[in-house]
Amino acid sequence: MIYIDEFRDARLVRSVAEEIRRSVTRPWVIMEICGGQTHAILQHGLDQLLPPEIELVHGPGCPVCVTSLELIDKAIAIASRPDVIFTSFGDMLRVPGSRGDLFSVRASGRQVRVVYSPLDAVKIAQENPDKQVVFFAIGFETTAPPNAMSVIQAKALGLQNFSLLVSHVCVPPAMHAILSSPTNRVQGFLAAGHVCTVMGYWEYVPIAQQYRVPIVVTGFEPLDLLQGVLSCVRLLEAGESTVENAYPRAVTYEGNLAAQALIQRVFRPVDRNWRGIGPIAMSGLGLREEFAFYDAERRFDVGDIKTQESTVCIAGQVLQGVKKPPQCPAFGSLCTPENPLGATMVSSEGACAAYYRYART
Repeated sequence: MIYIDEFRDARLVRSVAEEIRRSVTRPWVIMEICGGQTHAILQHGLDQLLPPEIELVHGPGCPVCVTSLELIDKAIAIASRPDVIFTSFGDMLRVPGSRGDLFSVRASGRQVRVVYSPLDAVKIAQENPDKQVVFFAIGFETTAPPNAMSVIQAKALGLQNFSLLVSHVCVPPAMHAILSSPTNRVQGFLAAGHVCTVMGYWEYVPIAQQYRVPIVVTGFEPLDLLQGVLSCVRLLEAGESTVENAYPRAVTYEGNLAAQALIQRVFRPVDRNWRGIGPIAMSGLGLREEFAFYDAERRFDVGDIKTQESTVCIAGQVLQGVKKPPQCPAFGSLCTPENPLGATMVSSEGACAAYYRYART
């Protein structure tokens, strides 16, 4: 833990916060993309250490939060079948669909299981040849390689009863959507270190140049995050639109080439509907035709399910950095972690859950 503790050293954290104060001369709006970074910022009170000129807004980097309502409803429809064992990471089970969630499906007697790896789902399919086993494949580029590997493994084993309900999304198209929006307030980005560990940061260079915004690849510990803010402030103050890597212990420019090759082998870019935000062209990953047999949407014929977003929840505006969770009229009253209107309140990386848990107003 010594290595981790270095990045939580209170003296070093305060020193970087003071350097930010000395460096800033005007107001700036900086978005941290990742929901894990949002929770770390609020948990450690880092936003309280920043000068008033720096406003942090929270981006769409929580995969649970941006998984579309229609995909949740498709998951519920598939999981409700008596011939299905539906598997998922645990944080998806309480995400509300149009009517209920996956927990309510499990409570009704259907087989909804929490797994810790998609390869666990492959093993369940091997052990239950009389059942169809579906894995809910959500996430950004970070989780795409193991999900791709599960399909390759299932094919190698000749499994006929395994499939993925795919909800993968990608960071760069979301950044394009935010920066091109007429309501955009973001002037600089803290990019998610775990995504960049897989993908590198070469994709962000043209974004920084096109929109004239600095982007800093950042980790998740307090010192990581404040160092990222400091680097971003210095670039903003200097008028430089470049990409900097403030997380070199985990991230390289080119990323993990083997993982990228695995993603490209199994998945292809597709249009994706983001919960609360809407459709973003070529912002998701879908199975290539070679692996279409493992596509749960096709296998269970749920492609036509359509839904309507809540008119009360403002999660979409929160995810685009336009508003903060306490600005929602339902926050903490109609919408709580026990009774969420949107995924941002129930997800372990959701901005609304972070504000509720750490009492920010």
